[in-house]
Amino acid sequence: MPLEPAPTHVLAHLSDTHLLAGGAALHGVDTVENLRRALERLESSGVEIDAIVHTGDITDLGELDAYHRVRELVEPVAERLGAAVVWVAGNHDIRGPLREGLLGQPPSDAPFDTVTEVGGLRIIGLDSSVPLHGHGDLDGGQLDWLRDVLADPAPHGTVLAVHHPPIPTVVRELQTLQLRAVPQLAEVIAGTDVRAILSGHFHYTTTGALAAIPVSVVTASSYTIRVDGPDRGLTGVDGGQGLGLLHLYADGAVHSELSLAEYDEVVHLPFGFFDQAP
Repeated sequence: MPLEPAPTHVLAHLSDTHLLAGGAALHGVDTVENLRRALERLESSGVEIDAIVHTGDITDLGELDAYHRVRELVEPVAERLGAAVVWVAGNHDIRGPLREGLLGQPPSDAPFDTVTEVGGLRIIGLDSSVPLHGHGDLDGGQLDWLRDVLADPAPHGTVLAVHHPPIPTVVRELQTLQLRAVPQLAEVIAGTDVRAILSGHFHYTTTGALAAIPVSVVTASSYTIRVDGPDRGLTGVDGGQGLGLLHLYADGAVHSELSLAEYDEVVHLPFGFFDQAP
C-alpha cells in the first residue's frame, strides 16, 4: 500500500494557557511549566510546523506581564521552527494588554480579528470574546468583515481560529458560556474555502462540525475539565493537558493531539519497519 502524500501545511494548536503575572500558579497548577512542556513536546516531535495557532485564554486575568511571559516562551520556539504565530483572544484575555504584550502594538479595545497568510494558506483569527463576560459572540461588523475576507478564496483555503467553539458542549455548566452567534457564523462560512475550525475554551478535547466544516477543540495546557457525569458540575483537574496538530492535505484535514503526560514505552518499532515486511 503506498504511503500517504505529504501534507501541504501543518499547524500546531495551543489553547487556554491561562498564565498569571509573575508566573504564579493557577489553582495549584504551574501553567508556565505546562506551556514550556507543550512547546518542548512540539519542538522535539520533529514535525515541520507552518504556524502555531493559540486559540485564546492566553492569560487568566489579562495582565501585561503574563502576556510578556507567554511571548518570551512561544516566539523563540516559533523562530527555530520557522513558524508563524497566530494569537486569538479568549474570554479571559483583555484586548489592550494583549495587543501591547504580544505584538507591541498600542492598546485598543477593538475586536482582535486577524488574517495571516502561510504558504498560500489563510488563517483567520476571529475574536469571539465579550468584554467582562464568559460567553462568546460575534457582532454584525465582524461577520461582515469575515464575509468580505472570504469572498476571495486563498490558494490553499482557509483555517478559522475562534476561541469559543461553534459546537455544543456536553458539560452542562459550560453551556451558558458558549458562542451565541453560531447560526450567523454558519451562514457566513457555508460554501466558502474554510477547511477547518480550531477552538479552545472547553478545556477538553472534542470535535464536531459547522456548515459541514470540521471543528476541532483542543484540550487546555493549564488544567482540564472532566466531562463524565451530568451532575458533576464544573470539575477542573491537573491532568490530560496537551496541544493539537492539524495536518492539511490537498483533499482533507487530520486532527491529532500531543499529550503532555509522560508514559512508559511498552513497544517500539524502528521507522520504516513495516516497509520491509513481505
